[in-house]
Amino acid sequence: MASLSRKSKLNSWNYADVIIFIVLTLFGLIILYPFYNTLLISLVTEGEYIRRPFMLWPEEPTLRAYWYVFKSPLIVSGFRTSLIVTVVGTIYSMFFTVSIAYALMKNFPGRGIFKAMLLFTMYFAGGLIPTYLLMKDLKLLDTLWVLILPTGATVNYIILLQRFFEEVPLELEESAKLDGCSEVGVLFKIILPLSLPSLATFGLYYAVGRWNAWYDGMLYIKDVEKQPIQTVLRTIIQNAAAVQGEAVGTDTDMDKVYAEGVKMASVFVTILPIMCVYPFLQRYFVSGLTAGAVKS
Repeated sequence: MASLSRKSKLNSWNYADVIIFIVLTLFGLIILYPFYNTLLISLVTEGEYIRRPFMLWPEEPTLRAYWYVFKSPLIVSGFRTSLIVTVVGTIYSMFFTVSIAYALMKNFPGRGIFKAMLLFTMYFAGGLIPTYLLMKDLKLLDTLWVLILPTGATVNYIILLQRFFEEVPLELEESAKLDGCSEVGVLFKIILPLSLPSLATFGLYYAVGRWNAWYDGMLYIKDVEKQPIQTVLRTIIQNAAAVQGEAVGTDTDMDKVYAEGVKMASVFVTILPIMCVYPFLQRYFVSGLTAGAVKS
């Protein structure tokens, strides 16, 4: 039955479907090839890269660029810092996002004023210098907390999550309260289990934002062992020209690393963890972002 169903779907294709399929396939290849080419450049020697800057497969694969990247102790400390900041920061941001979104779906005195204050922060910020002085006065400079605490929650995520919470049938909440549930019990036993797509989507976005943050590390962290991986990556890329021709292991030409290979190896090492997480949560994205966005 399944094979017959697939055959009937194929037979129902017309010329327009074939053209759309071909165009989308080409777009997909155009999008994927830069990532693939980044991996290839990191795996080849300088000579092969000069001969074939755009290639389909490596003729002389080598891991020397990755060896050079992982040889630096900054990579290990950067991964450690980013992992701590991503995990703790995501939990911290999701706590405030869920709490505020759940509070905003309730009618309480001053709700409109509080929501207006939140929306105000979307358009106006304190500025770079006042923010830096505030972090200095709070004695957060050169600590991991300066990478976590300043960014609590994103307002548009709060609004979308509030709309999603409001779509949960009111009867479920009322029946839970009749059974003796408190507001916290309603949130954890009714609202959150029904909101997993949005929670997974916003949680992943928070995690990606924390993982990719480099500017705060450059601005607030002087101790190189506390800098996040993206700031370390920026340093490696800036200093990549200095490794041109540096020998790895021996003094032969085949054992020398080159700047572009180190750059691409650094890029691939830092994006790989997030790339591994994305496929597992991809199915939540569409439903998580659109479920509350069309609330009238």
